[in-house]
Amino acid sequence: MLMQMQTLLPEVELRTKTEQATLTALYYYPIKSCAGIQMDEVQIDECGIIHDRELMLVETATNEFLTQRELPRMALIHPHITDGRVKVEAPGMSALEAPLLEEGEKRRVSVWSDKCRAIDQGEEVAQWFSEYLKVDCRLVRMASDFRRRLDTRYAVSKENQVHFADGFPFLLVSQESLDDLNTRLEVPLPMNRFRPNLVISGSGIPFVEDHLQRLTIGEITLDVVKPCARCAITTTDQQTAVTAKEPLKTLATFRRGPGGKVLFGQNVIHSNQGVLQVGDQLKVLEVKEK
Repeated sequence: MLMQMQTLLPEVELRTKTEQATLTALYYYPIKSCAGIQMDEVQIDECGIIHDRELMLVETATNEFLTQRELPRMALIHPHITDGRVKVEAPGMSALEAPLLEEGEKRRVSVWSDKCRAIDQGEEVAQWFSEYLKVDCRLVRMASDFRRRLDTRYAVSKENQVHFADGFPFLLVSQESLDDLNTRLEVPLPMNRFRPNLVISGSGIPFVEDHLQRLTIGEITLDVVKPCARCAITTTDQQTAVTAKEPLKTLATFRRGPGGKVLFGQNVIHSNQGVLQVGDQLKVLEVKEK
């Protein structure tokens, strides 16, 4: 079944309703696939929200990236970055705090098809994560002089780049999209199942993000470039690490795209740096062609 798009509104009405929306939540994820942090205000640099997926866990032997797809317990690791230091907490473990290293052992690590130059964050940190996850792993940080360029099929500039996120600086989801999904589920799910960066609300249009091509939120200009194909991480309870079949089972009944992928949310690229704040207004610059 192909994705059922919201009935298309006339462009003027779509713009008017969308511009009633505001940014209602902001999240970033210091360590890829670990718990996120909700913020009221964030600074945007060339890679997106500062520190978003700046760190990543890799298997020691292969330097391949690790995620909740294989290790749901990663959801229970809570990282914090403050003043050049990272602090991590997890159930049953003593909290660990260590400096963020810009110099050290260099590793050529893999995230999907990309090979990235990264700095190993040291033995003490590696032992902590390996003990908790029961996997021999290392924590790495994107090297400060390395640029991971975006897929040229979607980039809007040759300068577009990202840290260790799957492929794009931002994931945009509207609250109305989650509300629509929850009417179809026996047990409603929270937004953290979808691990967005930007949550908007107020348009009254479920899946409004599907219809946007270019917009501003506050002072940041954004291009909506690709629907987000959802994986098994959405089936992991972010509070308990327990996995189940939802929401993929239900999403598959009405949100399948070309190739059978289940879609929810939109991948977004930014054109400038600055500040985003909860409460920022949306302005529609361009909508997708019907």
